[in-house]
Amino acid sequence: MAAIYQAMYRRASSLFCRLHSTYVRKMRYLNELKEDDSLCRQAQTSGTFYLFHNLSPFLQQVGKKYLVPQLSAAEMKRILEKLKETEQWIEKSVLIGCSDEHVPHFALDLGALEKSVIESELKGSFTDLRKALFVVDGKDSPLLASAQSLLRWHDSHQYCSKTGQPTQKNLAGSKRVCHASGIIYYPQMSPVVITLVSDGSRCLLARQPSFPRGMYSSLSGFCNLGENVEETVRREVAEEVGLEVESLWYSASQHWPFPSSCLLIACHAMVRAQQAEISMNSLELEEARWFALEEIVEGLKREPGSSKQDDGSFLPWFPPKQAIAHQLICEWVKQQTSQPA
Repeated sequence: MAAIYQAMYRRASSLFCRLHSTYVRKMRYLNELKEDDSLCRQAQTSGTFYLFHNLSPFLQQVGKKYLVPQLSAAEMKRILEKLKETEQWIEKSVLIGCSDEHVPHFALDLGALEKSVIESELKGSFTDLRKALFVVDGKDSPLLASAQSLLRWHDSHQYCSKTGQPTQKNLAGSKRVCHASGIIYYPQMSPVVITLVSDGSRCLLARQPSFPRGMYSSLSGFCNLGENVEETVRREVAEEVGLEVESLWYSASQHWPFPSSCLLIACHAMVRAQQAEISMNSLELEEARWFALEEIVEGLKREPGSSKQDDGSFLPWFPPKQAIAHQLICEWVKQQTSQPA
């Protein structure tokens, strides 16, 4: 009997903890906001707002730091009044999260309004997202990326692909509905594999023509329909550098907003050292080569601005810490340096 009571007590305690978990309560509150327009409208009066202008986030520079300001609902109303706009603009915002204290966070794109007036009034500037992601605090980067992706999705899904009729977003921005057909559209992400290839003592990094000068990164590519992650890794490595993957393992994942909303699935892949001659696909890559451990360690120390040499060439440097490619490279270094001699 005592064992039964103990089991019941453990179950009750577990349920109590789950119901009172900060994370669980926050997730359930966000779900309520997504499903209930009236509740979301009420939340907009007490929430905070992140501003964008044509998908560029608003930043404020304080000394050498770049901050992502959160505007209160009252500040939003003041800005809109300054621009001679009504409060209805706030309903164009999208829900992007909330604090542990249930203060909801929204993103709002003011691209149709005068940018210079907003920047002057708020003492900051709208900054290209590619730059913003690498100058703001690490905790703000994912929020800006997801906010821009959601705003971009709404901008590109204003009409139903079946009827051609306008779609309407719910207040939270978690979906769009075509009332003519009843079709509901939800934001989606495209899966992309990003793979660090190694032959055991070296790792392979490559450059695309669009990369900044001197920067090398891991191989990457979109998953094809019907492919699993393992098949995509093997295909991409074969297509881009002509190597056959012998084994692979998963590392981590990261949302990435370029070129559209993507889910980066980071993996390590091993090829045979005896069959490691690169045959590069020049249609996709500008350069691909093997790097020894010493080169990688030195490259991780370099900043983009310090890689240019006197003759105009660039020493190799790698993606910054916020990028999952950086994590893959650091994991490889750690693995190499922890191996017994």
